[in-house]
Parts: sequence; C-alpha cells; structure tokens
Amino acid sequence: MAASFRPDIQGLRALAVGGVVAYHFGFTALPGGFAGVDIFFVISGWLITTHLMQEIGETSRLDLWRFYARRARRLLPAALFVIMVTLAAGYFILAPQEQALYSRGAMFASAYAINLWLLRWSFDYFAADATSNPFIHFWSLSVEEQFYLAWPALLLLAAWLRPGRRTAAAVIGVVGLASFAACLWLTSAAPAWAFYFSPLRAWEFAAGGLATLVPMALLQHRIWLRPALGWLGLALIATAYLLLSEDLPFPGWYALLPVAGTVLVLLSGVGEKQTNGRTHRHALGPATALSMPPLQWIGTLSYSLYLWHWPVIVYAGMLAPDLSVPQRLGCGVLVLALSVLTYHLIENPARRGAWLTVGARALAPALALTGAGVAVAYANAHLATRNIGPEQRGIEQAAEKPSIARAVDKGCLADFQTVTPKPCTFGPTDATRTIVLFGDSHADHWSTPLIEAAQRNDTKVVTYLKSSCRASRLSTFNTVLKRDYTECDAWREQAISEIIRRKPRLVVISEFSIGNLTRDLPAAERTAEVARWQAGLRSTLQAFSRAGVETAVIRDTPINASFADSCVARTLWWREAPSPHCDTPRAEAANDSTAAAERAVVTSVPDTRYIDLTNQFCGPTACHVVISGKLAFRDRHHLATAFAETLEGPLERALF
Repeated sequence: MAASFRPDIQGLRALAVGGVVAYHFGFTALPGGFAGVDIFFVISGWLITTHLMQEIGETSRLDLWRFYARRARRLLPAALFVIMVTLAAGYFILAPQEQALYSRGAMFASAYAINLWLLRWSFDYFAADATSNPFIHFWSLSVEEQFYLAWPALLLLAAWLRPGRRTAAAVIGVVGLASFAACLWLTSAAPAWAFYFSPLRAWEFAAGGLATLVPMALLQHRIWLRPALGWLGLALIATAYLLLSEDLPFPGWYALLPVAGTVLVLLSGVGEKQTNGRTHRHALGPATALSMPPLQWIGTLSYSLYLWHWPVIVYAGMLAPDLSVPQRLGCGVLVLALSVLTYHLIENPARRGAWLTVGARALAPALALTGAGVAVAYANAHLATRNIGPEQRGIEQAAEKPSIARAVDKGCLADFQTVTPKPCTFGPTDATRTIVLFGDSHADHWSTPLIEAAQRNDTKVVTYLKSSCRASRLSTFNTVLKRDYTECDAWREQAISEIIRRKPRLVVISEFSIGNLTRDLPAAERTAEVARWQAGLRSTLQAFSRAGVETAVIRDTPINASFADSCVARTLWWREAPSPHCDTPRAEAANDSTAAAERAVVTSVPDTRYIDLTNQFCGPTACHVVISGKLAFRDRHHLATAFAETLEGPLERALF
C-alpha cells in the first residue's frame, strides 16, 4: 500500500458509486444519488493535481508519457472489456436499429468522447428514453479523460509563468471561476451543454485541485477544525443525495452541495499519519467511518461497479419491465459479481502489469486498445444495420412519420421558448366553417384524422399547438427547462384570446392527461393536483362558453409502460408476438379515474362535449401497441401517424 494512500478517499469513492447505483436502480430514498459523479470529479481533481504538482516541484517538468501510461493502465482495459460484453449482450436484447444507434455510442465511449456524441444527438441524461442507452454512463469517464488531457498543460503553464503554489492556485482559480460562471448560465440556457461538456464541468475538478493548495498550517494547528470540516462535508453530501432530484436545474448552483462537501471531507483528512496500513486519526473525525472495511471494499471496486451497474439495469429493464424489488436486488448481486471478476482478472492485473509499460512505449498498446474498441463498435453498427428487415424498417418509419400539422410546418407545434401563437390553417380557405385544434403535442397527434375529416365536411382547421403546454389554465413545471413554464402561460392566454376573436364553429381540445404526471404522487398530493387541474380546465372551457364558442374535449390517449416503437421492434427481433411484452393493463394505462374527473368538468360547462375514443386503443383488460397490424404509438403516449389516420371515421362521427 502506497504511503500516500488515504482510506477516507477510498470511502468517498464508495459513497460516490453507491449514490449513483442507488439512483439508477430506482432507490427513491436517494433521489440525488446521481451527484455521486460530481464527487468523483472532485476526487480526480484533488489526486491528479497533488501528483502533478509534486512532480513539477521536484523536477520542474512533467513526464507526460508516464502520466498517461498510468491512466491507460487504470482505465482502458476494464472499460473496453465492459463495452465489448455490453455490445455482445445487446445483439440478443436490442432491436437492430437500437444496436446500430448505441454501437455508435460505443465507438465514442471507446475513444472517451461519448459526451460529445450525446451533445450531438441531444440526449437528456434524465429523460425517460435515456434508460435504453447502455453506454450513456460513459459520459463521465469521457469528461475525466478530457480533463486528464488538459490539466497537465494548465499546471505546466502556471509553472512557466511563475513557479510556486500561489501561481498555480491563481491559474486554477481563474479557470474554475470561468467554468463555473459558464456552467451557471448554460444550466438554464442549454442544459445538455452544461451537463455533458467537459469545459463546463472543469470547475468541479478545479475545486479539488484548489483544495490541494490550501496552506496546511491552517488545518494542522487547529485540532477541532478538521473533524468539523469533515462532518460538515458529509452532511452536504447527504443533503445532496436526499434533496436533489432530476427536476432541479443541474449542475448549476445545486452542484455546489456535493462539490463543496467532497472538498471539505478531503481537507479534513489532510496530514493523517499512516503506520502499517493503519491510519491514526482524530477520534472525532469522519475518517474512521469512511475507513470501515465494507466501504474500503466497495471503494476498491468502485470503477468496475460504475462500469457494470448501468448496462445490467438497462438490459434487465428491457427483459422484465417494472422490475420488482427482489429483481433489482438480484441485478445488484450480478453487478457485484461482475465487478469482482473484472477487478481481479482485468483491472488490477492491468494496473500492475508491465504490458502497458511506463514511457512512450505505453502509447502503442493504449492506442491499440482504443482502436480495437472503436473498430469492433463500428463493425457492430454496420452488422446491425444489415439486420434491419422490412418489418423493423416499417416500425421505424411509422414512429418517425410526423403528424399532418408538423409535416407541413414544424413550427405549427411551437417549441418551449415560443410565446407568440402561430396559427396554421388546413383545408379549403373559402370553407364556411372553421374548427380550431387547441392544446399540446397530444392535440397535435389528433391533427391527422381531424384535418382529413374536416376536408370531407367542407371545413377548415386552424391549429394552436405548443409543446408540453396544456389548454387548461394550469401553471406547470417544465422538466426540460427545469423551471416553471411561464412561456406556456403567456402563450395560452394569447391563444385563447385569438381563438375567441376568430369565432370558430368548434374548438377541439386535447392534452396530456394530468393523471400521467400524478400517478406516483401520494394520494393527498394527487387529489390536490387533480383539483387544481380541474379548476384550470373549467376556466378555459368557461372562457369559450361565455364567448358563445362550442368546445369538444377529446379524452387523452393511454400511456404505455414501455416505448411502443422500441418494444415492438425488440419483440420482432426476438421472433415473439408484441402483445405479451408491450401491451399495458388498462387499469394502469387508461387513467379512468382522471378521465372521470375530466368528464365531470366538461359536462358542467354549457356548449361543451366530451369525446372518448379509448376503446379504439384498449380492450376490457389491456391497451395495445399494435392494432390491426399497425403501430399504434410512436413512443409511450403519442399516436403513430399511420394509425391516427385510421381514426378519421370515429372522430368524424363524434364531431360532425
């Protein structure tokens, strides 16, 4: 064991990986467990800065070959092994189009650049569809590798300007502040960039680096200070795990909780003396707790645990949706077993072996490993593309086909930032009657049958549509913007006023059911939220009723347990029928109780009627994803356009 080894840092690694695994395994008691990645970033900043500053101080230079050889031995073999196994397992579990997509992700993961690929495709780490990407967790490893490339150059620049810790602290401080300021701004302006782009995460590494330059005299002569800092740091980490959630804008200000907490714990352990592998520490400090054998064992396995936990839970969720607690525990046991094997058979031998030698000779095997990962992932993507048959292609095309409104102009469905309504008109301009379609993307998917039905009845359709913006006067939180959706409130009021001025024959409203958002809330909160939504719906309907405008409210479509397009594509690849795997019980999917509350509001407002087409999707016991040979939904709850076309007849009878 190296003399510089600190058991408290190993314990911190255990806390970090434990939080991430708990979050990804659905342990709701730790909704902020994803902040464990930020702990890893700070630890990396601390350790790398410590080693590099020590070498610069002793030799006035850096042996970069030796530095990168250590990193390659530590990270490459285990990561590439997990990538290869995940790709191989994906052949049997993922649909070919998923294999092709995620194999491209594996290519970038092998080259430690997957964070840039995720930015290119705008993957949201917290979005529901992220649970299908078995390589998304490699983003943090890519950020770390990019940090390793830039950080030595930064410290050498500081030494070139003026040797000494003060100059290094100034340079790191300037870089860290600039990174933090940009991160704060982009957390709200461009959340994906703030989350994935390594320069915007540099401040977390800089925080660890700056902590190593704190004058030790400030801590060593104040016996009470170090334990106080340590316990405060652990409290901040615990606060982050317990209070943060995916609904908060992250990283931004909230990332200061795990970052500051980790810095304080690291500072509290400075100067501890170690003898024969045992650390002598102040009895009141947290180092004793962090040095407990279980935490040391988990900390030792932390890298392998991080690599394995995500593909295991992703594939398990595909094979058995809605994993039970025992099933999740079984996945945890499998992750531990795989991690132990990987650590002892690959990670540790590679780190200690001579085949990735120190010096320039280490570059060749490191590049060979990286190149092998990229080549295998590329070949796998090419093979997967060749395996996409006509049925698979049909599913893909059905999911991608836009509604009539969006096919004519994507702007007909306004984006999150748009405040001014953009009405889109369809059908004969000289028609004597006008129907307005008003609502969010769930109104948009009805535009296809509605426009076709209206044309058969000499009626034009004008759409007022905005993404994630209900017609009901209900202020909501936007999970993408991570804040109150004020743009929706402003847009809605303008749209209602414009629609009333048009005096249409009928206003057709449909919107994402409130029941889909409240299903996981406690009963009391759910009841209060539904009542608030009912009041907002009533207010909108009454505004039209008082203006003498008739309104029809279409009951919302069911919400499926899985993404219909991906689930059906997988079952076709497995040569199995989609229904047993992809259909959802009606009691879970149809939100009958919410529909009853909606119907009660509609029937209480004059000149308003309720249209319920749920039986077009659902039987007595289940709601289906494939109906009459057509894909019914393009994701979990939006109608596939080809199937929506078949609803023209039922919708025409209900409206005309």
